[in-house]
This record gives sequence, C-alpha cells and structure tokens, in this order.
Amino acid sequence: MAAIFLIAASAPAAHAVDQSKGHPGFCKDATGVTVVVDFQQLGGTTIVRCNPQPARGTGLDALKGAGFQIAGAQRWGEAFVCRVENRPSAAENVPITGREKYHELCIDTPPAQAYWSYWHASNNCAWDYSQWGVKNRDFIPGGFEGWSFSLNATAKTNPIPRVSAVRPGTESQPCVPREEAKPVTGDPGERQQRPQGGNGQQQTGDGPQATAEAGAGPGEAPAAGPSSGALPPPKPRPSASARPQAKDPSMNVAFTGGENAEDVNAVIERESGADDWAPWVAGGAVLALCVAGFFLARRRKRAQGA
Repeated sequence: MAAIFLIAASAPAAHAVDQSKGHPGFCKDATGVTVVVDFQQLGGTTIVRCNPQPARGTGLDALKGAGFQIAGAQRWGEAFVCRVENRPSAAENVPITGREKYHELCIDTPPAQAYWSYWHASNNCAWDYSQWGVKNRDFIPGGFEGWSFSLNATAKTNPIPRVSAVRPGTESQPCVPREEAKPVTGDPGERQQRPQGGNGQQQTGDGPQATAEAGAGPGEAPAAGPSSGALPPPKPRPSASARPQAKDPSMNVAFTGGENAEDVNAVIERESGADDWAPWVAGGAVLALCVAGFFLARRRKRAQGA
C-alpha cells in the first residue's frame, strides 16, 4: 500500500484538458458559461469550452469547470492566473521587449509585456476587459469568459479573444449588457458577495484599464506584500453604454473545443510512469518484500538457536 501511495503522490501536476469537466464548444443555452482561451502570439489552437454549471460561480470556477488546467503565481496562488494549459511554459522563450529570452517561472506577477489578460461578456455583447479579480467576480450566466495572451501590448492595445461572444443560433438577439457589482474586498481569496440593494452598483467612468485583476493586470507588481494577501484595489471601467458592438461571428479565428487535447488523467499516468498494471505491480512488490522479510527473520532466528 505504501508503494502505491508513493506512485500516486509522485505524479506531477498535469497541464491538459480535463475531459471529465465541461464539454467542447459553446454552451447550448443560457445555463452555464462559455470559456474562450486564445493563445494569440504564443501559437497553438484557440480553445472554446463550456462550463454548464447552473449555480452561481466565480471566474475561476468557470475556467476550471470548463476543463482548463491552470497554474497560479507562487506569490498569489490561483488568484493570479499565470499559465493556462501550461502556456507559457517555464521552458519556452517569451520574446518580450528588451528581454527576448524571458522565461515565465510563475513566481510573482508576470511582467506587463507578457501575461494572460482576462475578459468577459454577456451573450451577443462585445468583450469587456475585466476590472475585477478572477476570484472576486462572478461569471455571467449564459455569458462568456475570455483569456487572451497579451504580448508586448499596452492597456489600450491588449488583444481581445478572437472568438466573438455570441452563442450559435442567437445572432439576431440583442446585446443585454450586465453591469457588475464592485467587489466588497480586495482580498483575492475572498469570493465576490451579492450586491445589497443599490450599494453594490458598478462604478462607471473612463478610467484606465485595471492593473490589479487576478491573472489579467498589465503586470504591475502588487503594492501589497505577501503577508497581506491583498491585490491592489481595482479601477472603474467604462459603463455598458460606452462599449463597442460585438464582433461578427463570421470573423472568428479557427478554434477547437479541445477534443484532441490529451486528457489530464492520461497525462498524469504517462508522466508518472504508471499504467493500468502499476497498482498490481506495486502490490506484488510490497508482498514480495514482506515474504522476503519473513524468511530472512526466520533464518536469523534459526541461526541464533543453533
């Protein structure tokens, strides 16, 4: 049993689509949330998956519930998404301006020139750059969550996901944007609370893009130390009336639902060196050790008696 435990415990963290969660493609109705991951200049296929979760949930719930594998920064944990599907990996060069051979180690906040920008949208609405953290905002039921890698861009030129936030079959429906309540806390580990009456209304204005959302700030180092556990306070975003129209779905970049991506359980099994026979082999090894120990102890006892 000990050997079996050691084999399981030594399995590395896998970065592949968890096929047991969510399903490929857009959500079929207003239940759950559609998640778009656009690797942009990192290369690779843009992935669209649905988290059919009917209950309320955070942006982090949406991302993981759709089956995506993520890694947070060591300093902030999953409150600041550093990798999605192991991109950018620690081994690949990320050519940011002035540091052409930069490697993302996910120790602290990624630099302003290379990070996962975080977006959201109601169905048939334009993508909106999230001003709140992935743990501090709720996903929009029937809406979209977007992750787009931003390389050498500014707060005004961060690339939006190249798949429009429009569920197939709803193209003729109007955009009904949903204003979000301002988080009641800057603690990235504390979940967004439901607004109370008029006190939870979203601030509006033409402030700059946020620098503090989890996984999507332009990469400024957090002002608060690790002991406080708090990201800097978010900045207000433009009101719904100021948003542009949604992009024509016919202009979508080619995407998949991650159907051909390796399943996370298969990755764990392969990287751990385990297979279907591993538990039996491990159990046999433990039994063999026990039998050998028994006979060795018996032989010693006989030798001492002689």
